[in-house]
Amino acid sequence: MTRVFPDRAAIAAVAKTLPGVDSAAIAAAQGRDAELTKPAGALARLEDCVRHLAGWQRRAVPRLDAVTILIFAGNHGVTVRGVSAYPSEVTVQMVANFERGGAAINQLARLHGAHLSVTPLDLATPTADFTVAPAMDEAAFLDAINRGAAAVPAQADLLILGEMGIGNTTAAAAVAAALYGGDAASWVGPGTGVAGSALIAKQCAVDTALALHKQVMADDPLQALCCVGGRELAALFGAVLTARQRGMPVLLDGFVVGAAASVLDRLVPGGLDHCLAGHVSAEPGHRRLLQHIGKQPLLDLGMRLGEGSGAAVALGVLKAAVACHTGMATFSEASVSNRS
Repeated sequence: MTRVFPDRAAIAAVAKTLPGVDSAAIAAAQGRDAELTKPAGALARLEDCVRHLAGWQRRAVPRLDAVTILIFAGNHGVTVRGVSAYPSEVTVQMVANFERGGAAINQLARLHGAHLSVTPLDLATPTADFTVAPAMDEAAFLDAINRGAAAVPAQADLLILGEMGIGNTTAAAAVAAALYGGDAASWVGPGTGVAGSALIAKQCAVDTALALHKQVMADDPLQALCCVGGRELAALFGAVLTARQRGMPVLLDGFVVGAAASVLDRLVPGGLDHCLAGHVSAEPGHRRLLQHIGKQPLLDLGMRLGEGSGAAVALGVLKAAVACHTGMATFSEASVSNRS
């Protein structure tokens, strides 16, 4: 595998030269929208979605013919603290389920004709328990980022990011707290459904990790990801950064994906401008995280499955937006009066 990011300096260099949106494509999409047989603004956020896709696809009429869903899977040493309702073996078992086509995301990918790719990341070697040591050393950290970057296709109309990893809502909560402040109580939720003593153990693990790594993580988003994140979170960061580098629009899934992507938001203002939030999950920290990164979710269905499923459901909204924009007649084509 070619290492796109051999060190952190390479990451910083790319982050400083991120391409912007194509304002001419947005203007052209707005121009067409103004001529469609509807009152101005009547399709509300569907129109916003069209402009977003047009601007980042750099075409006046966006399309969603080539959609790729990337899932990254990792295991977490912090699970020894009793933070999840499921054992780490479930990560391996679910990856096998993805490969057999038996998971929710397989059905949604098939429904939308999207290409699904699953990348397991050293599942036999969990990250370190971040309550006693950094989750990853530098080599493992950079390897995960580069594997995420390598998974991004050279071209796609849209990239959907998802994850699988027992214990990763604990890591996401720790990353979010390190990036935006607050203690474990502000960010930790039930994840796989923990409550009572297990939820207390999860909060304790996050607070312990934040205290342990506080000095080294201060004002350094990459250190936060390295110290209290996980391999799949690092891979997600590598993917969202590479997508931005290529000017590729991204549809974010839930709390874990959002926490990983937020590292780019903290590295550079506007780093997530190419991203839309597919949904807000039932994990309580996700809504707060979306507020920090300035994203309004397309859907609020109470989902908390992960694996890209919420974003894949939201893909239907984007397809509806594009279908209306491309298929509707203009006032002149339909011989409909545009103004009184």
